[in-house]
Amino acid sequence: MTTHTDRSAQRHRTNALRRRNTALGWSFIAPNFVGFALLTMVPIILLFYMAFTDWNALGTPSWVGIDNFERLARNSDFRAAMAQTFYYAIPHIILTGVLALGLAILLNQKLRGVAFFRAAAFFPYITSIVAIAIVWNLLFSPNYGPINQLLNFFGVADPPGWTTSSDWAMPAVIIVGTWREMGYYMILFLAGLQTIPRELYEAAKVDGASGWQRFLHITWPGLRPTTFFVTVILAIESFKVFDLIQVMTDGGPGTSTYTIAYFIFQKTLGPYSTGEFGYASAASLILFFICLAMTVLQFVVNQQTELASKPKWWPLPLVAGLICFAIAIVAFSTRMSFGLGWFGWTIAFVICFGLMLTMTKMWARRIIK
Repeated sequence: MTTHTDRSAQRHRTNALRRRNTALGWSFIAPNFVGFALLTMVPIILLFYMAFTDWNALGTPSWVGIDNFERLARNSDFRAAMAQTFYYAIPHIILTGVLALGLAILLNQKLRGVAFFRAAAFFPYITSIVAIAIVWNLLFSPNYGPINQLLNFFGVADPPGWTTSSDWAMPAVIIVGTWREMGYYMILFLAGLQTIPRELYEAAKVDGASGWQRFLHITWPGLRPTTFFVTVILAIESFKVFDLIQVMTDGGPGTSTYTIAYFIFQKTLGPYSTGEFGYASAASLILFFICLAMTVLQFVVNQQTELASKPKWWPLPLVAGLICFAIAIVAFSTRMSFGLGWFGWTIAFVICFGLMLTMTKMWARRIIK
């Protein structure tokens, strides 16, 4: 028969074991959490304060309110950086995602030497960015590069100047960025493909489904979680591109590859830095909200896509919002009003976004009921 003393001793041992396991768990996560707090969370919190100050990293920050943001709106270099950031990000996201998915599907087959080809496709991602930039600059050389020599061989009389041309510098960076990163996202898609049961493909083949039908009704729905993760990470990385541009074109020629991240670097740590850390913090805050808006937008679109039942007109707020957002970026970059001005078109985008979010919640509740 268990006595009261035995039960008390058992509770004491249980509590001691629980405390020991808790302490052991914290000992494992504490180093990573402390590093995250000191190197990521605290700087982000300080960024929200520094964006509204005038600070040169040496003296005491002085509060200036929204003056930094007003200066950014009037700064032609920042407007060019905004336009060039979207110019790089949108084609890069589309090309990298499509090519990575195509490679993943191709290398998911039972082929001889498939492990070698997977490693070869992934290798550029882990190669030094400096080495990649130097090699590709040699390939893109207008006079001696093999790319232009190949174009001449096929009859192109006036091949592009690539990184020496303001019209072709950004396409060259997009090509290199896509080539470098598609192997990484290919690995993510491969992981997603291997979670799809092969029995589904076999049953579809027996039913006479074509390759396109199998992709549309089996592969694509099965890859939806992976695709969502890939597009979120790819969008964030694309909008904050810096290293490839820094070593490949140094922001030039002119401002043709001048992105927001490069603008921030030039204002703080670049060779011609003015030491305006408060001003650069305001630009960083704008870049932060652009990445946040793109991420939240993808969350809402993914949630809408997963709805089992939805009205036929559900994409209309999304399309209207994207159009308003594009007009707002063009209006800000070129100082053209397009009727409403860049701020008015931004408000229109927010309204469309809110309508899309409200509609998603409404139909989600209807499905649950």
